[in-house]
Amino acid sequence: MELNIYQTDAFADRPFTGNPAAVVPLEKWLPDEVMQNIALENNLSETAFFVPVENAFHIRWFTPGAEVKLCGHATLASAFVLFEHLNYSEPVIHFHSLSGMLKVKKENGIFVLDFPASEITEIEMPENLKTAFNIQPEKCFHGRDDIMLVFKNESDITQLVPDFQKILDSQTRGIIVTAAASEFDFVSRFFAPAVGVNEDPVTGSAHTMLIPYWSEKLNKTELKAKQVSKRGGIVFCKSAGKRVEIGGKAVTTLTGKIIF
Repeated sequence: MELNIYQTDAFADRPFTGNPAAVVPLEKWLPDEVMQNIALENNLSETAFFVPVENAFHIRWFTPGAEVKLCGHATLASAFVLFEHLNYSEPVIHFHSLSGMLKVKKENGIFVLDFPASEITEIEMPENLKTAFNIQPEKCFHGRDDIMLVFKNESDITQLVPDFQKILDSQTRGIIVTAAASEFDFVSRFFAPAVGVNEDPVTGSAHTMLIPYWSEKLNKTELKAKQVSKRGGIVFCKSAGKRVEIGGKAVTTLTGKIIF
């Protein structure tokens, strides 16, 4: 069997920045084991697969180690492939997913994801997270899938040194770390060793927690953020009540065939 594959850098305006995702368009679903093996072979943080369903698509995401319920950058990459490579002509792409209906539109070269916002609850700091970083956070919150730690200074985020074993012991999908920033409204990083990704370059799904928090904190509905990983990426954000809009650019760096 041969399948087309696209490797696209999401939340990036030039190659080799942002977050790379593999995108595999399908006519019908492959066995889960095959999709997981393809994701492992790609060895990227996420591989997205989608199939057409009536006037929409059904999308699924796999890390090298597991299927996940929501992924922002691979959804953006999938929309980019549909719009730019597969000549999708409708103004909005609708994706059915394990997290419900997701929508992506293109506005002035920005691909805008419409995702469900995550509810945020402040919690007491878990014991293992008190010593999981070289700098102590100020607050701790729990969301849909992740824990978010808020730090005092922007420089704290760039200087953090994570203990991945202690993060694993938290038994959550991932840990978001964030702080208010000067050039941007906020900065963040994301660590998810539980799903095989020690540090994700740019994490769309994490912004379903970040946007509601910083929107309320800064009293703004539109924000501009940066994920300050080594590759880095800029995220255009909008809070809309129970939904959030997560925008970014993308570039394709590789196209090819999977043969098996």
